[in-house]
Amino acid sequence: MNEHEFDPRITTFFNRLEALNAGERARLKRCAGQTLAESRQQGLGLFFRVLPPDVPYYQQEIYFLVATLYPMTKAGGSGNLGDSLRAARTSKNSKGLDRRMEILLDSDEVQLRHRLRQVIHLLRSNRIRVNWPQLLEDLLYWTHPNRFVQRRWAQSYFAK
Repeated sequence: MNEHEFDPRITTFFNRLEALNAGERARLKRCAGQTLAESRQQGLGLFFRVLPPDVPYYQQEIYFLVATLYPMTKAGGSGNLGDSLRAARTSKNSKGLDRRMEILLDSDEVQLRHRLRQVIHLLRSNRIRVNWPQLLEDLLYWTHPNRFVQRRWAQSYFAK
């Protein structure tokens, strides 16, 4: 099976995030859950330094969300976020995690910021890695009318 090739902007973005030092990552992490406007100058300069110049304006909030969550857990996961959450699922937490996944899948753009931060924190506490490029690509299509991202995550989490 061939590895998925991501948009070069996504690849550049994660290469730049990976090159940040611990202090810079901490600055981004402090902005987790905020919008670009809410972050003020705390993370804006740093964010625009790692953002590829050709990212459209309407995608910048999603890139910012991912940039602020990225320092929270290790990269290197496979599949989508549904796969990562499935890896965190145990017999003890299945009922609560199933409900959390359903709520996440039903989130609009505003709710997603907060709920995704909670999920990433849960993955970190369980030492589950995240496929960050896949997450960013999925979030860029979160509002698609067919909801194909949500269906894919649900299938990865519930159907295996």
